[in-house]
Amino acid sequence: MRRHWKFSLTALIAMVVGALAAALVTGAAADAHPKPSTAAQQLGDPDYGVCRGTNPACYHDWGNFDLTQGVKVLLYTRTAGPRHQNLGPALAPGLNPPLTDANAAQKGVMALGAKYGFTVDYTEDLAQLASPNNLFKYNAVIFLSTSRDTLDDAAQTSLRQYIRGGGGFVGIHNAFGTEYNFPWYEGLLGGANYYDHGPYQTGTVKTLTRRDSATRDLPSSWGYKDEWYNLVPFPSKVRFLATVDEDTLPSGSTGSMGHPGHGDFHPVAWCQYYDGGRSFLTTMGHGQTAFDPTSSDAGDQNFQKLIVGGILSAAGAKPFCQ
Repeated sequence: MRRHWKFSLTALIAMVVGALAAALVTGAAADAHPKPSTAAQQLGDPDYGVCRGTNPACYHDWGNFDLTQGVKVLLYTRTAGPRHQNLGPALAPGLNPPLTDANAAQKGVMALGAKYGFTVDYTEDLAQLASPNNLFKYNAVIFLSTSRDTLDDAAQTSLRQYIRGGGGFVGIHNAFGTEYNFPWYEGLLGGANYYDHGPYQTGTVKTLTRRDSATRDLPSSWGYKDEWYNLVPFPSKVRFLATVDEDTLPSGSTGSMGHPGHGDFHPVAWCQYYDGGRSFLTTMGHGQTAFDPTSSDAGDQNFQKLIVGGILSAAGAKPFCQ
């Protein structure tokens, strides 16, 4: 016997609001880490058709990676649109081509690897990403201020196979301004994309947890100068690690395209398990000395602790997304 259900508009609204409230309560009980504070941010939860979130059950351990020889990462900085100054001139084809002094970010990550015990190969050559067998040589792949359609079809497929095989991904700064037409990649970033930013300015970063490998050695708050990306959509199903206090931004948080900012919860670093792999993300990393381990700037030093912890945990060498 078929049953017909009829709902009034008032009843339907009450049901939706009640379900949202219950979900918020359940989420708060299950995870003591801070969450976005507005309903719009909470509802920004697109479906990418993969297992994702903070549950380690979303990780696939196929035994593809060996840490006995140390951590090895691939740094990818190819741009197909705007190019950040700290990347310097575009690199020649191949793996580990010559660098100039202007390639500050690449040189900085290599120096951080030497300081903290991980090996860095670097490239802007699509051929280096086109084969998953090549990517599986690395414990993590780092996208640093890539831009626009920086991957072709073969590289997209290869990256997806690598992540599904348990690979580690680190997305830094304009990795969020990359692959807008590749929904799976948006999910890899935590369900977020770059929209705009306000002026390059100093703000106060708040560390949300010190349980995680990326934030364990950070102070509870610290000053840093960056572009403070505004995002659409908003990260969801992730472990938020750090935010910027918009009240400390002298020129405000409104972006160049009119985004008003994220109010009292503006995340700048988070982590997640995604489609079998690990993913560590930060929107910071604009400055010319951001990656230079010889920088005397305290903000740079804290940022470097954050990304080194993120790299090593995404690579499986430290506990991930705690």
